[in-house]
Amino acid sequence: MLNKRDNRWTRREFLSATALAGADALFGLQSDAFAAEPPLETIRIRLAQSTSICQAALYIAGDLLRAEGFTDVLYVNEPGDRLYKSLALGEVDVGVTFVAPFILEVDAGKPVILLGGAHAGCMELFANERVRSLRELKSKTVAISALGSPGHIFLVSMLTYVGLNPRQDVRWVTHPLSESARLLAEGRIDAYMIVPPITQELRAKKIGHVVVNTTLDRPWSQYFCCMIAANRDFVKKNPVATKRAMRAILKGDAMCALEPESSAKFLVDKGFTPQYAYAVQMMKELPYGKWREYDPEDTVRFYSLRLNEAGMIKNTPQKIIAQGTDWRFLNQLKKELKA
Repeated sequence: MLNKRDNRWTRREFLSATALAGADALFGLQSDAFAAEPPLETIRIRLAQSTSICQAALYIAGDLLRAEGFTDVLYVNEPGDRLYKSLALGEVDVGVTFVAPFILEVDAGKPVILLGGAHAGCMELFANERVRSLRELKSKTVAISALGSPGHIFLVSMLTYVGLNPRQDVRWVTHPLSESARLLAEGRIDAYMIVPPITQELRAKKIGHVVVNTTLDRPWSQYFCCMIAANRDFVKKNPVATKRAMRAILKGDAMCALEPESSAKFLVDKGFTPQYAYAVQMMKELPYGKWREYDPEDTVRFYSLRLNEAGMIKNTPQKIIAQGTDWRFLNQLKKELKA
C-alpha cells in the first residue's frame, strides 16, 4: 500500500512561509491575472515523494498549493525507481525528479508529460582512488540501486557522452543505496552515483571523492537535472489545476533559493530529512530559482540524444519532445510571475 502523507503546515508555519516567499508580491502572480482564472477542475492533487531531498520545492509547495485552492494535498511516498511508473499509471498526478527516466516512459508510449524545469545539478559521481575521470570507469565496478534507476540512467548518459559503451565497458552491480557508501569505503565497488542528502554525508565522512558534480561540471550543469512532470490524463482533464500546481512548485523553488535556512528547517520539521546541516548545505549548493534561465526543451533534447546513442530509447529527440512535453503552462507563468 502506498504511504500517503498530508504534511499539513500549521497556520503559523503557513503565514511564515508566505511571508518568506513574499507570496504574490515577491514571486507572484499579478492579482488581476489570478482573479481572471477559472476555478479548479479538482481540489485533490497527489504529489510524488522520493528518497532524495533535492525535490524540496515540491515539498515546500504544500500550503502554497492550498492557497491555490487545493484542499486535498497528498504526498505519495515512492522509491525513486518506482516514481516514474506511478506517474505513468496515474497513481500520482505530479512529480519533480530526474528527467531521463521520464524520457524512457515517453519513449515507451506511457502517458507522462514534462512541463518545465526545477533545478540543475544534484547528482554526484563518487569513486575511490582508482577512478579519477569518467573514462577511468572502464572495466570498473559501479553500484546502482537497480537497472533503469535514475543513477543508472544518468551514468549511462555520461558514459555514452565520453565514448564508453555502458553495456560492455562497466561492471554493474546492484545494491541498496544505503549499502553503497560502505562498499565504496571498503573498496568493494569503484564508484556510484548519488543524490542529496547522501552526497553531503559522503563528503562530511570523507568517503571517496567526487569525479563528477553535475551542479558544477559541464555539460551536465548546463541542463536541468530535475523537471516537473505530470500524468498526461491529469493535465488533459485539469489544465487550470496543472497551471496552479506548477505555480506553487515554482514559488517553492524560489523559496529554496532565497531562504535556504528556513527551507531546510521546514524539510526537517516535516520529516522529509533528519539532517538540517546537510539540507541547508544542499539548498545553498543547488541552483534553485533558475527555472527561467535554462531551456527545458534543450534538456530533453540533450538527454534524449544520449539515451538514443546508448540504445535505451528508439525515438528521436524531436519525437520525444513532440509527444512528451507541454510548455504552455511554463510560458504563461514566465509572463505572470515576476522575474
